[in-house]
Amino acid sequence: MKGRAGLALSLAVLVAAAFASTAGAGSSTSRSEAASQATSCKGTIKIGLITPLTGDAGFLGQEQLSWAKLAVKRLGPQMGLKVQLLAGDQQLDNALAASLAQKYLADQSVMAILGPATSGAAIATTDTFFAAKMATVNMSATNTSLTKGADKKGSPSFFRVVPDDSVQGPTDARYMANQLKAKKVVIVDAREPYTVGLANSAQATLRKLGVTTIRESVSIDQSDFSSLVTKIPGDTDVVFFPTQQPAKAQTFAQQLIEQGKKAVVFSSDGSVSEDNFNVAGSYASNFAGPVDQYKYNAPIIAAWKKDNPGKDLGSFGPPTYGAAQVAMTAIKRACTKAKNGSITRNQVLQQVRKVRIKNWILGGNFRFSTKTHDPLNAKFTIFQIQKDGSYKVVN
Repeated sequence: MKGRAGLALSLAVLVAAAFASTAGAGSSTSRSEAASQATSCKGTIKIGLITPLTGDAGFLGQEQLSWAKLAVKRLGPQMGLKVQLLAGDQQLDNALAASLAQKYLADQSVMAILGPATSGAAIATTDTFFAAKMATVNMSATNTSLTKGADKKGSPSFFRVVPDDSVQGPTDARYMANQLKAKKVVIVDAREPYTVGLANSAQATLRKLGVTTIRESVSIDQSDFSSLVTKIPGDTDVVFFPTQQPAKAQTFAQQLIEQGKKAVVFSSDGSVSEDNFNVAGSYASNFAGPVDQYKYNAPIIAAWKKDNPGKDLGSFGPPTYGAAQVAMTAIKRACTKAKNGSITRNQVLQQVRKVRIKNWILGGNFRFSTKTHDPLNAKFTIFQIQKDGSYKVVN
């Protein structure tokens, strides 16, 4: 995606632009009108969810959907809001995400968006949402350039509740170098924003730490890695394979074993799935650690388990609960300030960056950084896969 000249300005200017009058700010008259049309706080207010519900990453989206439903069910009544969740399946297709963006924007009662879940889809839709002054609160898109750098890809209406690749890459790299004592690491990306950004971040830190790195790329549609595995030097310690498709991390790890390579696979948040990536000795990092370590989450977890019997706690759902909580808190704030009992999308957008939440589901208290639209004090957790396929926190 081409960068916008305006995104080279300081954050202060960006924020000012984000919350300016909608007149003339949209890319069309209809978008400007959509940003200013009001919805009654006493009526049904809708929140859209854009995530993969089917396909290779369907497990991720289904988990996110279950927690978004719980947030609406629990928090809506507490805030005195009638909230309806609209769930849309983006799969891993940016065009589908763009289509869902247009669908949600056409519904004047949609006041905020959760997602899109992937970085590529977030980049593909961010300008469209900003033109309509629609706040997007993201729960899993971690590409650094969405909020940082001279050529930011995310618009001022993009917010996320998880840390980005500039945190994850160095965290993973330091663990490989310092804890796994890796001397040689092969890094594999899938030629799309999420994996390329994370691979770049990890590679830069590994090189600073004196670790030899070899860079490879595969197609996002590739499912057999045997020819690439053959090329991996026998003295490679780790293969860093960031992916949004855990079954492919599984295949890569299995093919390394089949070819007698000693290297272990170290993957990323998109691969965390006990059902789909469970090769013992492998590693993965994720933007959320186990939420049951915080006692105040017990009622939330109990409610989720009641609605999802037999399901295990994962890493993708809780941040989605948090994103929904941020969106609904912003809507509630806008309603509290509304003089006529109705709110616009732009009024909700103005409130998102002001949200403060105590006893945050991911730990501690939540607020956005004053420098970016990312959360403060966020970190990544590293897991090692055990013999029974379970994930153990190691950092």
